[in-house]
Amino acid sequence: MRIGVIGAGYVGLVTGTCLAEMGNRVTIADIDRRKIAMLRKAQSPHYEPGLADLLARNIAEKRLFFTNRTAEAVRDTTAIFIAVGTPQDEDGAADLSYLEQAMRDVAAAMRGYRLVIIKSTVPAGTNRRLTKLLRQLTRYRFDMVSNPEFLKEGAAIDDFMRPDRIVIGVRSKRAALLMKQIYSPFVRTGQPIMIVNPESAEMIKYVSNAILASRISFMNEMAWICSAVGADIDLVRIGVGADKRIGPSFLFPGLGYGGSCFPKDVRALACLAESLGLKATMCRAIDEVNVNQWNALFPFIEREFGDDLQGRRFALWGLAFKPRTDDVREAPALHLARELVRRGATVKAFDPVATQSAQKVLGNSISYARSLYAALDRADALVIATEWNEFRTPDFSEFTRRMRRCVIFDGRNIYELALMRELGFTYYSVGRPPIRSGRNNCSGDILARKSSRKRKKGLP
Repeated sequence: MRIGVIGAGYVGLVTGTCLAEMGNRVTIADIDRRKIAMLRKAQSPHYEPGLADLLARNIAEKRLFFTNRTAEAVRDTTAIFIAVGTPQDEDGAADLSYLEQAMRDVAAAMRGYRLVIIKSTVPAGTNRRLTKLLRQLTRYRFDMVSNPEFLKEGAAIDDFMRPDRIVIGVRSKRAALLMKQIYSPFVRTGQPIMIVNPESAEMIKYVSNAILASRISFMNEMAWICSAVGADIDLVRIGVGADKRIGPSFLFPGLGYGGSCFPKDVRALACLAESLGLKATMCRAIDEVNVNQWNALFPFIEREFGDDLQGRRFALWGLAFKPRTDDVREAPALHLARELVRRGATVKAFDPVATQSAQKVLGNSISYARSLYAALDRADALVIATEWNEFRTPDFSEFTRRMRRCVIFDGRNIYELALMRELGFTYYSVGRPPIRSGRNNCSGDILARKSSRKRKKGLP
């Protein structure tokens, strides 16, 4: 099938590339000339595992094309996916102006029937609104479909190729049949294709994200209670997640969620409810808890160093809002960096892939290390903001060799308390008892001394 995609952002690029991988001829349009120039060279503007290989293969096979002109993605195509941004406006509601402009561009290029598929995340009622707009703009027949995405950054290719479910919001049998034809290669192992009305499809996306966000915010709130009563939130999480009615997913406490979906979608859902004269108590609470959680480590930092951080040096591990992505939108790490600098500290950060993205936002307010260990040099403390795998089992002798003090503020609970106690670190995490070594500096090598004592005792 010949398919057009409007918008070469994260969702549009993954969608178009995966559809091309199944043999479709796909043209992706975007107004950003620099981005299109990169993509024509098989260079992805977004870091996503597996995407670069798919891009290169499908460009070489002449199944995937890129253009700055929307008309080229609309002309001679049967289906057009709209995947432009819907950022939040000043009050948190979804800004649909990019979608409306996309509809105008599509209408201007139409020369016959088209299946117009809204992939962007939009409030319930948007499909009906855009259908009315497109009818005013074109004399040609079309079907407007709502087809929300459920892609996790860092695992988007696998999510698209092997989806849990595909949700299709339609008002005609013709549209339903065409959508099933497009998605049939992705559901050969029996994943459900759900045919619903557009309003239900739009709500499924928002409600899914709000529920996942609520689990994170709830566990973060419980972490504070655990700290106050002397409980360990990790043990609580395991015990609660063992209940089959609850399950273990999205119960990890930390610095809160970030990215382009959860914060924006929770706020947009709240705005939708309030625009209808309804209360949005839960959505507002989910967002409030999350924003407050960005400061979860500062009570511990104040306990160690006081409120004035003049002259203090902090290493910061992680800048992306989650591992396996270079996305720093609403990343807790950026808030941490800004607040540390505001209080007078200097910050040296390391992230495996998100340094460039963060530098566009933070500029030279902090410095950036080329390796995780280089970030530790002469640091008074390490702050962990993203749970990258390479942070989980580091060489701790590098900590004691490079840092001025053996202090770790772990916003993702990636180290075991027993290990930190054994190594002699002062260690603070979220919702777990702190480990305080009483050491004032990191001079010498704790690991070497412990090994020496073991050898003297004849231990392995």
